[in-house]
Amino acid sequence: MNQKTFTSLKFVHNFISKYWLLLFFIVSTIYLELVFRLWIFKSLSTDFIFVLLFSLSASIILFILSYVFPPLINKLLSITLLSLLIVIYSIQLVYYDVFKTTLSFFSLTGTRDVLQFKSIIITAVFRNIIALLLLFIPLFILPFIYRKCRFERLKLKPLLILLAFLLISHAASLFCVSFTKETEYSQYDLYYKSAIPELSVNKLGLMTTMRLDVKRLLFGINYNDNVEECSNNDVIETVSKFVYRAEVTSTHNIEPNCTFTTPTPEPTFSTNVSNIDFEALISNEKDKTLLDMHKYFYSVEPSKKNKYTGMFKDHNLILITAEGFSPYAISPELTPTLYKMSTEGFFFNNFYNPIWGVSTSDGEYVACTGLIPKSGIWSFSRSGKNYMPFVMGNQLKNFGYTLKAYHNHSYKYYNRHISHPNMGYDYKGIGNGLNIKNTWPESDLEMIDVTMDEYIGNVPFHTYYMTISGHLNYTFGGNYIARKNKAYVEHLPFSDKAKAYIACNMELEFAVKSLMDKLEEAGIADKTVIAISPDHYPYGLPKENIDELAGHKVEDNFELYKSTLILWKKGMDTVIVNKPCSSLDILPTLSNLFGLTFDSRLLMGTDILSDSRPLVIFSNRSWITDYAQYNSKSGSAEYIEGIDKDIKYIEAINKIVSDKFKYSAKIIDTDYYAKILKEY
Repeated sequence: MNQKTFTSLKFVHNFISKYWLLLFFIVSTIYLELVFRLWIFKSLSTDFIFVLLFSLSASIILFILSYVFPPLINKLLSITLLSLLIVIYSIQLVYYDVFKTTLSFFSLTGTRDVLQFKSIIITAVFRNIIALLLLFIPLFILPFIYRKCRFERLKLKPLLILLAFLLISHAASLFCVSFTKETEYSQYDLYYKSAIPELSVNKLGLMTTMRLDVKRLLFGINYNDNVEECSNNDVIETVSKFVYRAEVTSTHNIEPNCTFTTPTPEPTFSTNVSNIDFEALISNEKDKTLLDMHKYFYSVEPSKKNKYTGMFKDHNLILITAEGFSPYAISPELTPTLYKMSTEGFFFNNFYNPIWGVSTSDGEYVACTGLIPKSGIWSFSRSGKNYMPFVMGNQLKNFGYTLKAYHNHSYKYYNRHISHPNMGYDYKGIGNGLNIKNTWPESDLEMIDVTMDEYIGNVPFHTYYMTISGHLNYTFGGNYIARKNKAYVEHLPFSDKAKAYIACNMELEFAVKSLMDKLEEAGIADKTVIAISPDHYPYGLPKENIDELAGHKVEDNFELYKSTLILWKKGMDTVIVNKPCSSLDILPTLSNLFGLTFDSRLLMGTDILSDSRPLVIFSNRSWITDYAQYNSKSGSAEYIEGIDKDIKYIEAINKIVSDKFKYSAKIIDTDYYAKILKEY
């Protein structure tokens, strides 16, 4: 062996012996990402290269922190840092298993509320015990690494070299990210512009996603307002061209009385707008953010009134957000009331109920406000500080309605004691006036029975219910409602979990049946509108059990979220709606049906019954229109049969979707409604 080779080997040996812990941290961070990804997503793609790149700079930081103090402290600190990292990955794995999304750092403020579901958490821990043990392996290996490590404080020269290496590695990561700039929802977009946890975890890794979450929580998100993009008018023009082609080839979207005849031309209708002088606002605005918002909303095409406008004027309204409700819970045999209501009244064939980052609370927020939740915060809780004029409670308050809201669980959960009174309701839950039996979960039937006398004699009234009987876990042992209704489902040819899910939703059937009976007794059934939508699909039911109930393997980017919207009044003619729609459209649809004055430009959903073109938006930025459906995870579009492919249409809809997320978040951040509407 020559002297040069010997010297090189000696250098490598000295480097490894001195930086064993750095190499261990690099391997460990990559390993944790790998375990999380394979366990949760069951796949590995070329995107993992970005995880490797960002793991390098993260590992250098961990190493530097473990070598800046005296030896004993350094040793303890290295153990603490690795343990903390493993615990964070473990928490995220269990949380994702239960809620199908990552835990934002803002949500840590609600830890005490989450602990009410400790039995569900414990079950999830045991269900994922193998993955959790795998995550802890680096901690078990660490003592063997210590034998080769010296924990003396870093001297200035090695520290500077490491800091330089840190900057170079991070710069290299960002350089590689920049190469994806031209791709929709790429690493570049997710890193700099769009907070989409589901895509970010896949394309950047869990650690980078959490880091970005903290950064955005502290400093907000950079919406890149100065980036030159096509104007909203250009987008509208592009979409309109393709919409016309879609209209020619598609079937009629709304068909009254279950008939399929060609409708006669409708009269000209005015638009649903309020008296806002956007031109004056634009001329006088000095704040850059508000100016941008004024210009955007001024450019949005409003929806038009239609033959259903005012159909429910002066009627009572009972609005229900049903926990974990889905089409799989409805049958003519077991739930005849829900079946009747879902197939009569307005019958929505293509209704979707996307899941959002804060599961139930975000699901409520979308249905009640017509806005898209802002990623990384509790949007409903945050809206409790804002002026919210378009929610049904505040709109109907102006017409002398009695306003009540109820939730059959802790009244403070998700800060509903802040958000719901802000919507105009006299709000009660367990702990502030709703007295029902303490079970898990609590009974929807009991909630209905003990509250109806508070409003049924005070017409007109509007009552909002957030139910809980359909909540996971779906077992007969740990779910009181499932056990209570077990006898009704024992004969079904399904697994126990599937039967337990149906049994939970039997309670909603009993509650709605009781509600309708009491409305009949009071003689106001034909003057009361009932609207029911889920907060989210039953993610607590394993996918194989959802497939079992569906009778086929359910596609997981679109079909999984296909759901049921009930909008019904006794005696009304059936109206079949084939138009794609979602929970985001509920508020503007109800506002139009009740003949209320609202500004459709300021909501992210649209009136389903209007001639506005359909747009169903999912949390990962996938979407469905009457022309195509776009899958953001694969970056692919599937066009309706008979429709020509055109990339410009896809780009235009992606721009519309991106803007809706952007400006919906800005409405929350700026209390925009208060700034432009309180003076009118």
